[in-house]
Amino acid sequence: MAILKIARMGHPVLRRRADEVPDPTAPAIRALVADMVETLRDINGSGLAAPQVHIPLRVVIFHVPAHRAQADSLPRPEGMTALVNPVIEPLGDEREDGWEGCLSVPGMMGSVPRFRRIRYTGMTPEGARVEREADGFHARVVQHECDHLDGILYPQRMTDLSLLGFVEEMQKRFAEAAHADRD
Repeated sequence: MAILKIARMGHPVLRRRADEVPDPTAPAIRALVADMVETLRDINGSGLAAPQVHIPLRVVIFHVPAHRAQADSLPRPEGMTALVNPVIEPLGDEREDGWEGCLSVPGMMGSVPRFRRIRYTGMTPEGARVEREADGFHARVVQHECDHLDGILYPQRMTDLSLLGFVEEMQKRFAEAAHADRD
């Protein structure tokens, strides 16, 4: 296994639609997923798409950590999931804004509207079909990672670019707002 280099905003691999994977169980796909998992754990992220590691294939990995599951009142965290050729279907029109960052847009974060509830399907590298419904952070991370497969970065989804900023600056504003709310 290996730690892979992350492509940053502006790289052509992040601007194109990724290719379908003809055989989700191919040894090369399993090796890619293993390297992506190692890379994601090394950088302590929630999700990663193959185009972010310079591989233009429709492969994503993600997980919902316990602290995120508790914040969303989910019954449990979602373990590491690898999806090949994923498809997302919104469950309703309701959207909610949420703060997102991205390994390919380092040091920045912004408020992004996403569908609140989705159904997603795909194949695992072991050949199992996955079909799940998700909401909250779970739905957000799946939508974010699948956007990478279509050449979309989260700033392109933002409706108010005044809510895009450097992480350190935004965290200062959050802390100031929280302090003001306590007063």
